[in-house]
Amino acid sequence: MSESIETILEGASICACVGSGGVGKTTTSAAIAAGMAARGHKVAVLTIDPAKRLADSLGLEELGNAESQVDPALFEAAGVDPGGGELWASMLDSKATFDEIIERHSPDPETRDRILANRIYKQISGALAGSQEYMAMEKLYEMHERGDYDLLILDTPPSRNALDFLDAPRRLVQFVDGRSLRMFIRPAGFGARIASRGTSMIFSVLGRLTGVDLLGDLSEFFTATSSLVDGFRERAERVQGLLSAEGTEFLIVCGPAGEPIEEAAFLRGKLGELGLPLGAVIVNRVHGGDGGAPPGPEATRALRNAGIGVGLAKRITASHADLQALVERDAENVEKLVGRIGEAPLLRVPEMSDEVHDLAGLLSLDPYLFGEA
Repeated sequence: MSESIETILEGASICACVGSGGVGKTTTSAAIAAGMAARGHKVAVLTIDPAKRLADSLGLEELGNAESQVDPALFEAAGVDPGGGELWASMLDSKATFDEIIERHSPDPETRDRILANRIYKQISGALAGSQEYMAMEKLYEMHERGDYDLLILDTPPSRNALDFLDAPRRLVQFVDGRSLRMFIRPAGFGARIASRGTSMIFSVLGRLTGVDLLGDLSEFFTATSSLVDGFRERAERVQGLLSAEGTEFLIVCGPAGEPIEEAAFLRGKLGELGLPLGAVIVNRVHGGDGGAPPGPEATRALRNAGIGVGLAKRITASHADLQALVERDAENVEKLVGRIGEAPLLRVPEMSDEVHDLAGLLSLDPYLFGEA
């Protein structure tokens, strides 16, 4: 019997699935969530993938910033009794989450309303570098603090962005503590300089041309947000701590081809550098099984004797030979990965003949993820 995700996640309250794009990470995250729910756990899966694949596979019309429960009848239709297990899902809305942070940290309703209505805030709340990754962690932290679920599963962006995700809380702490922000909020700093006569004249001309009081917006924004700096810093430090806290596990999801394997090894090293716990590596879409030696003339003759034409028989044998080459390539790449990930368990999920598009399809991955293959 192979390793089981349930055993790997025993005692965990957070599971972050990381890896490169195009390797089935969203599907794997949803399959793990469905499998854990089928075993009696109350699970929520949070995605920041802009695609709608997760909602479709869970039978939901759409996903929003608030969690939606997957219809328990879908488990029954798939022949599974989850007992007291529940499956919930959410798709991150970065702007809505940023607004919630402002509401949480504002000292009073007036300050909150001034910031949320400010044109500068509306621009940077959607464009701040790393905001999507940080807001994912904020949403995860908020859901974790509520304590409504046994397990939270986060489907992160592709791996290079996943590194941004890992660093996002630290970068936000640097931002709120750095000179750039303090230059704006100190009375003797940039805020004073932009109010100089020459600059004020420029902003005045722009205001007449555009109808926008840019100087007023900047002044109001930096004055209002100055009271939030300490709260942001404290919150960001807590979010950062959540990544390495006991009860958080990382799963690396990759494909069996060369580039995803290299990405997985790179990400495994990065997790090690940051002291973050790796639960397992999941190699998805592996061409498995022993196809035997490529078919020779005997196989072609057997196909001909079965009434198959020469041209089709040749294409069949060529296709089999190509498949065998993929099997051998995958086995070699996975073996290389095993040597680079250390003691972490490695799970293989085979290439499926049918595309996973519903809850039953997600649960069909159970034997490979939960050690029953």
